[in-house]
Amino acid sequence: MHPIVKLVAQRLALSIVLLLAASVLIFAGTMILPGDVAQSILGQSATEQSLANLREELGLNEPAVSRYFNWLGGVLQGDLGTALTNGKDIAESVSYRLKNTLFLAATAAIISVPLAIFLGLLAVRYRDRWPDKLISGVTLTSISIPEFLIGYLLMYFIGVKLGMFSSVAMINDGMTFLEKLNAIALPVMVLVLVVLAHMMRMTRAAILNVMQSAYIETAELKGLSTFNVIFKHAFPNAISPIVNVVMLNLAYLVVGVVVIEVVFVYPGMGQYLVDHVTKRDVPVVQACGIIFAAVYIGLNMIADIVSILANPRLRHPK
Repeated sequence: MHPIVKLVAQRLALSIVLLLAASVLIFAGTMILPGDVAQSILGQSATEQSLANLREELGLNEPAVSRYFNWLGGVLQGDLGTALTNGKDIAESVSYRLKNTLFLAATAAIISVPLAIFLGLLAVRYRDRWPDKLISGVTLTSISIPEFLIGYLLMYFIGVKLGMFSSVAMINDGMTFLEKLNAIALPVMVLVLVVLAHMMRMTRAAILNVMQSAYIETAELKGLSTFNVIFKHAFPNAISPIVNVVMLNLAYLVVGVVVIEVVFVYPGMGQYLVDHVTKRDVPVVQACGIIFAAVYIGLNMIADIVSILANPRLRHPK
C-alpha cells in the first residue's frame, strides 16, 4: 500500500473511532444530568402514574446500554429522533438551523481566512516594525476580550448608536441575499475579529520559524527581494501548520458559535441547542452534540490529510 494511502486510511479510521467515543460521552453526559426529563415535561403537578406512563413511552425504563445502541442505530440511519417539547422531527429542524449556522460560518471564513494570511505575511515582511507591532497589538487585544463582550460593544455602538446594522440577526427564507448579509453583519464582525487573531498569529509564527532555515538564507544571498523570499520560499513550506490552525478555526466557526448566536438571537444550531437545554429536551441536545462532534472531527481530519499532501516529509515518512 502506498504510504500516503495508508496515512489517509489511518486518519479516517481514527476519526471514526473518535466519533464513536464522542457519541458515548454525549449520551452518557445527557443521561447523568440531574433532574427528571418526564418531570420537566409534565411539570410539578404531574401524578406518579402519568410520570411512569411517560417514562415508559420515552423508553427511560430501558437499560442505558440498550438506549444508547437504539439511539446510535437511528443516528447512523439519519434518524435523530423526535423533540420531546414539540413533537417535531429533529432532523428536519436541524437541517434548517444547520444551514443558517453554515451560512454565518462561511461568510466569516471567506473574510477572515485570506485576511489572516495576508496580515500574517505583512507582519513577517515588516517584522519588529510598526506594521507588525500594530497588527500584533490589535489581534492580541481581540483575543483577550471575551467574544460576547465584543458582540455587545458592536451591538451598542454600531447597531444602536450609529444605526448601521441590525442588532438582532434574524434571517428567513423570504429575505434576499443582501438582506441576509446585512442582518448577519455584526455577528460576522465578531467572529472575524476572534478567529482572525488566532490565524494571523499562527501564520506569522509558522513563517518566522521557516525563515530560520538554511535555504531561506541561500535565497536571500542570491539577491531575491524580501517579498519573494517570504511568498515563494517561506510560505509554501509553512502551509502545514497554517492549514491546521485554519481548520481548527473553521471548526470553531461552526461549533463555537453558540455564544454569538445567543447574543444576536440568530436562528442557528447554537441557539437551537441552548433553547432545548433549558427545556431539558435530551434528544435534541444529543443530536446537536453528535453533529458538532462530527463537524469538529471531520475538519480536523481534513486538516491532517491536507498537511500530509502539502508536506513531502509526511508523504514519505521513511
